[in-house]
Amino acid sequence: MSTDTPASTPTESAAERYLAVQRSDEFAGLRRALRGFVFPMTVAFFLWYALYVILSAYARGFMGTKLFGSNINVALVFGLLQFVSTFLIAWLYSRHADRKLDPIADRIRAEIGEVTHEHGPRG
Repeated sequence: MSTDTPASTPTESAAERYLAVQRSDEFAGLRRALRGFVFPMTVAFFLWYALYVILSAYARGFMGTKLFGSNINVALVFGLLQFVSTFLIAWLYSRHADRKLDPIADRIRAEIGEVTHEHGPRG
């Protein structure tokens, strides 16, 4: 029997590398950049949606105001604008990710790329 300690396994090495990346300033900056977009946009969308629901419940006269023809009223326009705002947020997030998040994520991925190649796409 040998008294030598076994070399660390690739899994332990990969886990240690991932933990080191998670503790890095670059990863913290990536999370900050993500949260800097996601949290304010989530709050803004929630408030916009809450306004729509509250107006629908308590301002029926206003929401029922006819805008065009006999079937287009404020409620319908606000409801359709919910879809428009959802797609707008998705487009803005895509632009934000392309400009701010993806370059940092690519650098981090390159740093731990050897681990990914050793153990497949999910490590």
